[in-house]
Amino acid sequence: MAKKVNDLCGIKESDTGLAAPSQWDLVSDKQMMQEEQPLQVARCTKIINPNSEDAKYVINVKQIAKFVVGLGDKVSPTDIEEGMRVGVDRNKYQIQIPLPPKIDPSVTMMTVEEKPDVTYNDVGGCKEQIEKMREVVELPMLHPEKFVKLGIDPPKGVLCYGPPGTGKTLLARAVANRTDACFIRVIGSELVQKYVGEGARMVRELFQMARSKKACIVFFDEVDAIGGARFDDGVGGDNEVQRTMLEIVNQLDGFDARGNIKVLMATNRPDTLDPALLRPGRLDRKVEFGLPDLESRTQIFKIHTRTMNCERDIRFELLARLCPNSTGADIRSVCTEAGMYAIRARRKTVTEKDFLDAVNKVIKGYQKFSATPKYMVYN
Repeated sequence: MAKKVNDLCGIKESDTGLAAPSQWDLVSDKQMMQEEQPLQVARCTKIINPNSEDAKYVINVKQIAKFVVGLGDKVSPTDIEEGMRVGVDRNKYQIQIPLPPKIDPSVTMMTVEEKPDVTYNDVGGCKEQIEKMREVVELPMLHPEKFVKLGIDPPKGVLCYGPPGTGKTLLARAVANRTDACFIRVIGSELVQKYVGEGARMVRELFQMARSKKACIVFFDEVDAIGGARFDDGVGGDNEVQRTMLEIVNQLDGFDARGNIKVLMATNRPDTLDPALLRPGRLDRKVEFGLPDLESRTQIFKIHTRTMNCERDIRFELLARLCPNSTGADIRSVCTEAGMYAIRARRKTVTEKDFLDAVNKVIKGYQKFSATPKYMVYN
């Protein structure tokens, strides 16, 4: 009989922590929730006689006053810590709920939610670079015990530098795809703000958010926007950018421990960066992404033509020989142009001649737009 009654009542209390559906009174619940007063946000600044029966909490309600209050009946004393944001009711100012720390929405938006669809196989011709990157990023996360046995700290930061179009950001995307850690992507110029101290505050909140995760990778793209060497131009126009950089320098290796945060940076002007940012301990590894050699260029051609409708035996080695000193981006452009030639001729497949025409057009014709020779002068 008891079993039959239980079946009729529905879910048992122990399953979900709810009462049986037959005992629900949704109307009065709704009325009760509507009559509840909205809470005010305050900050709990101090706890008086903590861990005792008569613990009191000093709260600071912004622009009103400070109060010494007790806890509401829905909160346990272990939930509340000093310096936390809390919700308090309007009449007795009792603490009702703990609130999460305040982080600027523009910083929260920087986390990469869906994983990019780039894998290590899509990064052509950077075998050594991928190897170095995986040592820094994946090894400490997957095998921390190796570092503990040897008694060394794993390297914390990597600087990727090289001419534009050699796959620095691409490799970072592949890393984001591989790891289950939280991946935060920041573009250098996003941290340049109008008001004094705004950029530095964003950096602080960014690292605060990263510390709250179990493991985190922060990727600064185009870091030369904020990481330039310090100088005084007499006008003070650059001071704000320098403050932002100094905050990054401090967060990377300052007074507070960094936690399990790996930092990747990418730039194509490593000579302009500040020496304080580059020192070991902040960025332990510097990985140069050079121009791909013949074998790598062949591999990049194969990667980009994998999804294309090509003729059977195209000599990619020959094409790679025709593109000296070209970057991965140039080769991708060649493949796209070859496709355009095929579309122009209304064919369904791309022939070798299309590729040769495209090489002539992109590599020979666009020579004067290439940034590689300029890069070689800087470094």
